Amino acid sequence: MEACTQWINTSDQQRLYVKTWGSELKPALVLVHGYPDNQEVWEPVIQQLISDFYIVTYDVRGAGQSSVPRKVRDYRLEQLSQDLDRVTQAVLGDRGFHLAAHDWGSIQSWESVTEAKFRGRILSYTTISGPSLDHAAFWLRDQFKHQKSKFFKQISKSWYIAVFQLPFLAPTAWQFFNPERWGKVVAELERTKHLPLNANIQQDGKNGVGLYRANFIPCLTRPRQRHAVCPVQAIVLKYDNFVSPELIDILPQWVEDLSVVEVAANHWAILSQPETIAQYIRQFAFAKAA
Repeated sequence: MEACTQWINTSDQQRLYVKTWGSELKPALVLVHGYPDNQEVWEPVIQQLISDFYIVTYDVRGAGQSSVPRKVRDYRLEQLSQDLDRVTQAVLGDRGFHLAAHDWGSIQSWESVTEAKFRGRILSYTTISGPSLDHAAFWLRDQFKHQKSKFFKQISKSWYIAVFQLPFLAPTAWQFFNPERWGKVVAELERTKHLPLNANIQQDGKNGVGLYRANFIPCLTRPRQRHAVCPVQAIVLKYDNFVSPELIDILPQWVEDLSVVEVAANHWAILSQPETIAQYIRQFAFAKAA
């Protein structure tokens, strides 16, 4: 399984490392990775989907081989959405594409999925463990008013977000993780041995902190009403240590065409259960393309 590679310049002169997989004659599928990962985290899923799709992946800014912005504000959701636009325009032109994303890839992809200019271009969206920050803010406010137990359950899962707001402590902490040590953390969470390692984990973890610092406080304090412009499938990970499955409850308010499936896995199901994740992505994309 080999990929074609290219570099694509963003609107603010960052450089994104992009890979394409499979035949261009197949339906297009874009996969966006989360934090603290890079695009290699999708390779077990790609193995399952390469015969069905023309797949596009890229290292988001600050991750993998892509360039690292100097300023925190350069990680804003608006800019990340522009990055997706640049990548898809460069690789796919005016072709419509299916989109699937995990963790922070999913959080940032919601910005595009709720943006009018992507109507008709994004054919379907599969979100895995990454809510819209705007939707999450409205959900947290509602839970605080009516069901404080759910509110505090999610807050307890998200303790690391507060730590990531610290400009020096959070990036420095990643120096204590080498690929093997971080691999053990993920393997224990997923209860699965011999998962692929991230050889770039220290830099991916350190640089990606900017995602949190640029977006969480603005979105959670001033949430926007954001409605999806395409069908959405939410893959809910039943044992997710970082994202409460209950966050899915608010989605019908913002998504007209919504499907929800549940997988008995922790946060990195794309590594521990790639066949299952690929199957759901494939079925949803084909159903919405019919």
